[in-house]
Amino acid sequence: MDLMTVLNPEMIALGLKGTTKLEIIDELIDVAVKSGKVSDHAAAKASVLERENRMSTGMKHGIAIPHGKTSAVQELVACIGVSEKPVDFEALDHQGCRICIMTLSPPEKTGPHLQFLAEVSMLFRSEEKRQAILKAKTPEEIIEILKA
Repeated sequence: MDLMTVLNPEMIALGLKGTTKLEIIDELIDVAVKSGKVSDHAAAKASVLERENRMSTGMKHGIAIPHGKTSAVQELVACIGVSEKPVDFEALDHQGCRICIMTLSPPEKTGPHLQFLAEVSMLFRSEEKRQAILKAKTPEEIIEILKA
């Protein structure tokens, strides 16, 4: 899967203001709703929180990958948010998360969702890429970093 088929500058939010996991998830869903790719904010949020309640999506190295399956989307939707301060996502390494990649997909489509999650987790293993994303000033810069 090519990340660039689902990511574009309008799906990237720099300077997230939330200080809690819930606030960050809300901000990311707002980005997706504003793009027109998510039809129901409440349904999308419920699907992400249902997944979070089963097991936190805080990974390692300051990354969280909140995700859910919902009929509020027709196809895989992804957005990236960068937080000004670390947010507690109950990460595996007990560190706060500043880079959040949220995905939403229709309940009946598992393949693209799993492919995206696998690709994202591989991509963000690079300390260099993570640091570059944290320093990026525009969504376009983040797209270029991810393409490299």
